[in-house]
Amino acid sequence: MIARDYNTQRKKMKLPEYGRSIHKMVDHIMQIENREERILAVKGVIDVMGMMYPYLRDINEFKHKLWDHIAIMSDFKLDIDYPYDPPKPETFIEKPKLVPYGQKEIKFRHYGKIMENYIAATAQLDDENPAKAVNIELLANQMKKTYLVWNKDAVEDSKILNDLTYLSHGSLKPNPDLRLQEVNEIFKQQVKKGRITPTTNQSRKHK
Repeated sequence: MIARDYNTQRKKMKLPEYGRSIHKMVDHIMQIENREERILAVKGVIDVMGMMYPYLRDINEFKHKLWDHIAIMSDFKLDIDYPYDPPKPETFIEKPKLVPYGQKEIKFRHYGKIMENYIAATAQLDDENPAKAVNIELLANQMKKTYLVWNKDAVEDSKILNDLTYLSHGSLKPNPDLRLQEVNEIFKQQVKKGRITPTTNQSRKHK
């Protein structure tokens, strides 16, 4: 009976993207006793690995990466003179550092923290500054667009303007007669950008 050779029974590859043939070459190089022959063989394997990424192989940083991959595939046991400092095994054992996440409270998550920052910055402008009125209108329209991305129902302009005043702690008081972009027009833009599907848009009823 012929013994079958299954991948599940083979040695686990350190870097599967290079395939088993490259790993076997590296294993063979580790058996070469002559140091000079070993380095020549490694350079040959490096050339083969580089051929897999011809558009990157002449970039110095990428060559460094290939030598690092040789060290990894040899389990850091290949005794050669590396042209670069090879990576240390401890580097791959260390636990990743925790990513610090902002703990600042967001009053309305559908508007987001960035919108709150923009509102705070606009509130610092002098009332005589013509940019302040322009920013208020832009902010209100953007808030309405964001609201409709995360909320299925239509929204009255008064709701958006009241939220803007609230988020600015009363510093920004838009004109109650300010007319924002129409809901249907906003939905058309969102469908075009792929934020909502046409089916979802059609299922919503607007006045």
